[in-house]
Amino acid sequence: MISYEQNQTLTQVGPGTPMGNLLRRYWIPVGAEVELEDKWTKRIRILGEDLVLYRDLKGKFGLIEEKCPHRGASFAYGIPEQDGIRCPYHGWCINHEGQCTEQPNEPEDSTFKNKIRVKAYPVERLGGMLFTYMGPQPAPLLPRYDAFATEGTIRIVGQAVLPVNFMQVMENSLDPVHTEWLHGHYHEFRSREMGRDVKVAFSRHHVKTAFDVFEYGIIKRRLLEGQSEDVDDWRVGHPVVFPFTLAVGSGGLGTYALQMRIPIDDTHTWHIWYNAYVPGEGVEVPPALQKLCLYDVPWQDESGEFITDYIDGQDIMAWITQGAVADRTDEHLGTTDKGIILLRKLFMEQIAKVENGEDPLGVIRNPELNEMIVLPLERKKHHFSEGFESVTMRFQTRFCPVVQELIDLFSKVGIK
Repeated sequence: MISYEQNQTLTQVGPGTPMGNLLRRYWIPVGAEVELEDKWTKRIRILGEDLVLYRDLKGKFGLIEEKCPHRGASFAYGIPEQDGIRCPYHGWCINHEGQCTEQPNEPEDSTFKNKIRVKAYPVERLGGMLFTYMGPQPAPLLPRYDAFATEGTIRIVGQAVLPVNFMQVMENSLDPVHTEWLHGHYHEFRSREMGRDVKVAFSRHHVKTAFDVFEYGIIKRRLLEGQSEDVDDWRVGHPVVFPFTLAVGSGGLGTYALQMRIPIDDTHTWHIWYNAYVPGEGVEVPPALQKLCLYDVPWQDESGEFITDYIDGQDIMAWITQGAVADRTDEHLGTTDKGIILLRKLFMEQIAKVENGEDPLGVIRNPELNEMIVLPLERKKHHFSEGFESVTMRFQTRFCPVVQELIDLFSKVGIK
């Protein structure tokens, strides 16, 4: 149980809030490159700010506040220029740094444009995604985590906008025991209700769990009933990468799986499932898998009920039914919640570091440390022992429009 004030600190992400200031010290996803292949702009709401992501005529990406400083028209309908974007209403042009460079109907000798600036944030690309940095300069380096930086991968990216604060999504990642029940016993119960009597690897009992802070976040480890301590689940584990990412291991595949929980505002989260598959040398990748595939993940059926017959849908149900912002003043934590307690403590510590003018956990400024960041991941994860196709169809990847091509490809190289 924490106080009301502590709950506010952990969950408010807008400009000037302690958590908002912390999150703005990191590079944050704002979209995928493929989204701006056939259009010039995309509306973005992130950390409580309404922005427009755009591509200029040179192909450079920019991010500025949505409303034009002249009379408030939206740059979402802007005209791309060589170095920036022009408001469609009266033609004011804004460059990538947020400086107004032209006001077509003002006198030629006017210096009025020099006084006009808007919020603008840098945009960088990595692994098919677009990232921005919204904090004070100088900006740190965009972390080159292996999932993004590994060459020759097949990338499929699911996304959903969820009416829930990002913190309860992150806390779920420090709660290993929920997999035994929500994704194990609950899934088996739902299957029986649908006439299928199944037993899944997720329902195996947890003997113990452990959490270790490392240079990029927290590593969580679990030991399941019947396992010895030399298994990857316990010996290696997998990390929660500060401040909003979960990295998950695989069942022996060349697979990277990230879940990124991007705060839209205090009550909404943009959830990204970023999967990168390494087909191996000499494997011919079909055209459908050669380009990043971005797709929406449904979590409600036609009647508005949660879809809970897949793993991520079960998580979404649990997150949202806690309320848009969970009331942590009325909870009763037990011994299995030590990871959640550690996460909250770590967030509070990083907030304090930012307030003291220090870089928080995981911020990188040394290029030599950023060539390729290999995250610790279990490669023989028990939960994925059911096989590639079975596990793929139990996650949100079942909604990917090229999932069958992916399964067929891995089947050809002997992975089923």
